Amino acid sequence: MPGTAPGTAPGSVPGSAPGSAPGTVDFGSKVATRTAHPYRDTDVIDSRAPRFNQAAIGLLALGGVVTGWWPLFAVGSLQLLLGLTLGRRWCVACVTYFELVQPRFGEGELEDSRPPRFANMIGAVVLGAAALTGAAGISPAATALGLLVAVLALLAAATGFCAGCEMYKLGARLRGVGVGGGHIGRIDPADVDGQLDADTVIEFTHPLCSDCHRLERRLRDAGRRVITVDVRSRPDLARKYGVGMVPTAVSVDATGAVLARLA
Repeated sequence: MPGTAPGTAPGSVPGSAPGSAPGTVDFGSKVATRTAHPYRDTDVIDSRAPRFNQAAIGLLALGGVVTGWWPLFAVGSLQLLLGLTLGRRWCVACVTYFELVQPRFGEGELEDSRPPRFANMIGAVVLGAAALTGAAGISPAATALGLLVAVLALLAAATGFCAGCEMYKLGARLRGVGVGGGHIGRIDPADVDGQLDADTVIEFTHPLCSDCHRLERRLRDAGRRVITVDVRSRPDLARKYGVGMVPTAVSVDATGAVLARLA
């Protein structure tokens, strides 16, 4: 699978410092073995990082509920908004995880960053609403909204079940792998160099996505012919076929007609 970013030397990791050993990334005084640079490879994220962030937001929201001090909701909403708009370096929980936790416990599995990003957007809106209603003196509404965020965020941190992420995935499934929001019926053979035969699998993937690698290995081990489309190097095809998350895979016939959606 393609795994080297443009301008990256073969065998090096995207984001590694010049002269550093392959597979290492320098962050200040720390050197950690990482596959993805946490601040530059933003298409993917260490699957444990969102849970760490959810724990921080959940505890902050719970503090606002217990104390009745609505500015805590505003702080949580602002933190999520800064991370979403300015990048992970502006997210205190994210920086804490990547600088202090990940170097000591190692990198977790990498996943598509879009579902947790969508969950953060929902959290920012709900906490913002809690702050506004609290400032307006509508304490019951502020408490209810803050408690909702606290429960869902702490549930996600403890179990890995992220309601906002599941909403994003459901929306992606409802849209399908399609053009203009509809379910796609055909892959243009020209988009994959015309290399199609009966029951070929087209997998939309990312070179740093753990689930993508697992899916490809499983399909190849089952004897399936797999053609991968790297959404990082071919964002045009990702847009054309409306790929909402990776991995996404469909089986097609020799003409490109979709036979089944596999992932």
